[in-house]
Amino acid sequence: MGEFELIRRYFAAAPCAQGGDGVVRGIGDDCALLAVPAGEQLAVSTDTLVSGVHFPESCDAFLLGQRALAVSASDLAAMGATPLAFTLALTLPSASETWLSEFAQGLQLMAQNCSLALVGGDTTRGSLSLTLTVFGRVPAGQALLRSGARVGDLLCVGGELGDAAGALPLVLGQREATADISEALLARYWSPQPQLALGQALRGRATAALDISDGLLADCGHIAHCSQVALQIELERIPLSAALRAFASEDQARLCALGGGDDYRLAFTLPPALLPELQGDWPEVRVIGRVLAGSGVQLLDASGQLIDPPRGGYQHF
Repeated sequence: MGEFELIRRYFAAAPCAQGGDGVVRGIGDDCALLAVPAGEQLAVSTDTLVSGVHFPESCDAFLLGQRALAVSASDLAAMGATPLAFTLALTLPSASETWLSEFAQGLQLMAQNCSLALVGGDTTRGSLSLTLTVFGRVPAGQALLRSGARVGDLLCVGGELGDAAGALPLVLGQREATADISEALLARYWSPQPQLALGQALRGRATAALDISDGLLADCGHIAHCSQVALQIELERIPLSAALRAFASEDQARLCALGGGDDYRLAFTLPPALLPELQGDWPEVRVIGRVLAGSGVQLLDASGQLIDPPRGGYQHF
């Protein structure tokens, strides 16, 4: 099977490649054409996932298709953007029809969930890797940034943290768990659900935001740095799932939440007066700290004493 037959059979013919809102021209020409309404801006983000680095070398292709797109779409949520389209650059060691069919099905499911249209990309031979670029639109001047946190704001997260990091021993085959626990944790690793609707709801409310991909401490450090403030996190207020608490010790669960990464929940700062209304619509939102004058990220224990935060957060180099 040649390159163009591969593209035609598994990607160009997929439902997610048949256009959508804002897609003037999709697959078939040298470039896709996207239309952004007047008064809006284009939000663009690119992620690369490499076998053996971002996912196990031997993993389920369907689950990988879901995860690959979810990771990128989460960046749109972090900016408060409405999804438009995405491209896929796929490097494959071989053109396995079974693998391609399963991967394309997983990709299609997540594209449908996120309202994203596939509009182009590339295929090459080599070690397995995936590069996805996502496109969204946001009203001019309303994109959520990392640089607007203000002293007195609350620090919030969009839900329970640590499940994906807690699932790693299961993903790697190092541990086993009962079905109810393993299914809950593995779903958070392989099928994270980008918080797109929450991100859009935070426009005009949150003063700063990002998605938690490299770990809570590391990512909050980005907000603190860009906003030139300090973020104080109360350890006891970090939300942990029942599945993670059952699978790991309390200390291990908290370490997963603080530094494990791959949560793809939103972390954001919010004026206190706006919290009741937001939680009325989004009860999963939790306050975990506040914004102070200063710099960096501080961690408080149950007694309110400052403790040294564990070193955490994923870095490639």
